[in-house]
Amino acid sequence: MSDKHIVVCPHCHAANRIPVGKTEGKANCGKCKESLLDTKPINLNEKSFEMHVGTNDIAVVVDFWAQWCGPCKMMGPVFEKVATKYAGRVRFSKLDTEAQQNIAARYGIRSIPTTIMFKNGKEIDRVSGALDENSLTQWIERNK
Repeated sequence: MSDKHIVVCPHCHAANRIPVGKTEGKANCGKCKESLLDTKPINLNEKSFEMHVGTNDIAVVVDFWAQWCGPCKMMGPVFEKVATKYAGRVRFSKLDTEAQQNIAARYGIRSIPTTIMFKNGKEIDRVSGALDENSLTQWIERNK
């Protein structure tokens, strides 16, 4: 087992090798110098999706949503709140299914919101429908 792992920067999307324990403290990107541990969910497009899902050694949770979706809007603040609990351990991200239809189709997104957890580029689990804070936290804990 390596004593370093790869964390993709939520700001510039550069891959960074950092010591495993560093994700519990402070870690900055080697390229843009911003924090690698930012907990604000990032908006993904096709290029950044591939980088985060395929490269990160930490789990990546993706909220597949659309602006016109009422339940998606209700879940947004919950998603952001839960993200603050997982700095450096889970990357939270959002993917607009209207703007990124190819990715939504690739993963068979038929209802939104759908939340998928990826680890090492592979889908671990998914859940459809809006989740409250407790349900989202329990789902992440079961799968991370």
